[in-house]
Amino acid sequence: MTVPLPASGAASALPDAAPRRALLVDDEPVIRQALRRFFVRQGWEVDEAEDGTAALRWLLGAADEPPPAHYAVIISDLRMPGVSGIELHARLAEERPDLLERLILSTGDSVSTEAAEFLRRSSCPVLNKPFELAELRAVLARVGAA
Repeated sequence: MTVPLPASGAASALPDAAPRRALLVDDEPVIRQALRRFFVRQGWEVDEAEDGTAALRWLLGAADEPPPAHYAVIISDLRMPGVSGIELHARLAEERPDLLERLILSTGDSVSTEAAEFLRRSSCPVLNKPFELAELRAVLARVGAA
């Protein structure tokens, strides 16, 4: 089965044998664990990052690490210590804009001035915490990762 991805300059589909892979970026372990359970039950492989710095290592790699994995979807919290979801988005826009089509933002703060302004500018889907699994499924379908 081929999993379609949004059209971009990057590869448009995963090979038939490749499992779908998600990167979960959130500073709250309980949220990452709940999302991991959801994805694993759906047959996905999952990597976790506790903040934007760790996510960038997964997404951009480093000279002494293997090449970055291919992710069908990246779910990132907006507010985290260190590198936030806003900063993660900015780095990806500079270095890997093809990944923005697979980025889903999650937040419990969509009303602060900074968050609201960023979310208006961003074309990424947003999951407002707390969210239902049905909402997650709908957003995954929108980014072509369902």
